[in-house]
Amino acid sequence: MANARASSDRDPIVNAMSVDVEDYFQVSAFDRVVDRNAWEHAESRVCANTERLLALFEAAGVRATFFVLGWVAARFPALVRRIAAGGHEIASHGFAHRLVYELTPDEFRQDVRRAKLLLEDIAGAAVHGYRAPSYSVTNRSLWALDVLIDEGYRYDTSIFPIHHDRYGIPGAPRHLHVVTRTHGSIMEAPGSTVRCGRVNLPIAGGGYFRLLPYWWTRWGIDRLNRVERLPAIFYLHPWEIDPGQPRFAVPLATRLRHYGNLGKTEGRLRQLLEDVRFSTVGRLIEQTYPSPGSATFPIPLPHAASAAR
Repeated sequence: MANARASSDRDPIVNAMSVDVEDYFQVSAFDRVVDRNAWEHAESRVCANTERLLALFEAAGVRATFFVLGWVAARFPALVRRIAAGGHEIASHGFAHRLVYELTPDEFRQDVRRAKLLLEDIAGAAVHGYRAPSYSVTNRSLWALDVLIDEGYRYDTSIFPIHHDRYGIPGAPRHLHVVTRTHGSIMEAPGSTVRCGRVNLPIAGGGYFRLLPYWWTRWGIDRLNRVERLPAIFYLHPWEIDPGQPRFAVPLATRLRHYGNLGKTEGRLRQLLEDVRFSTVGRLIEQTYPSPGSATFPIPLPHAASAAR
């Protein structure tokens, strides 16, 4: 399918800002270090860190999409209501932070259904979007898109078109697009990359934002916006602005990935919010695939996607 352009060549590009709301001890890299039964007793820092992000976004006039982990929402429903009251989009990060390709379809269905119902009940608004823990919708778990369609999700942002040791589909489309499955259609909003030769290089945020120089992210987003006329989808986690979080004894590679440059992230984010225009993932989809007269943001059927080419 041809690229869906976010705007005409004369219009400024608005990118998507997103946050995966999970605590520092819930990251997939710590699965073998932190027992899930210990989550209940660990020092939680997710509320304070998320509040700091909310303050940064408010000061910059930015509305973001918050992919909230159901486990967090169940324990801190006031945090979900606080996010929604700030005009931000509430979306689902699943419930238990389990990698999709390690679940059966039935287990995945129960997880995403439980999270969606809980978030909608707390926020009082429909939840349209989903992002898998650690971008774990890969070639071996594409069946997850069928489950998401069945469960009423309108868009997914779980496929990263890169090579990685834990996730990624290198040949997947780099742009916002409609995926048609036997169960119906769903919008896919992939992690952002720039094409260098035959390789896609990540500029989407998270560890790439912390560990690589700021100019890389800024250059990559600018290239997407000016050269390809495409929006970027940026993400980060609340724990990434928290250098004082408790530390675990983990292998060197994991230690570098998780703890590297935590003290620089907040300053870099402040700069990014000054340099780049951001809104929600839902708003990005509205602008890319407009549906006049729709009361809620639409996910078009394949024929509507064809008309937007």
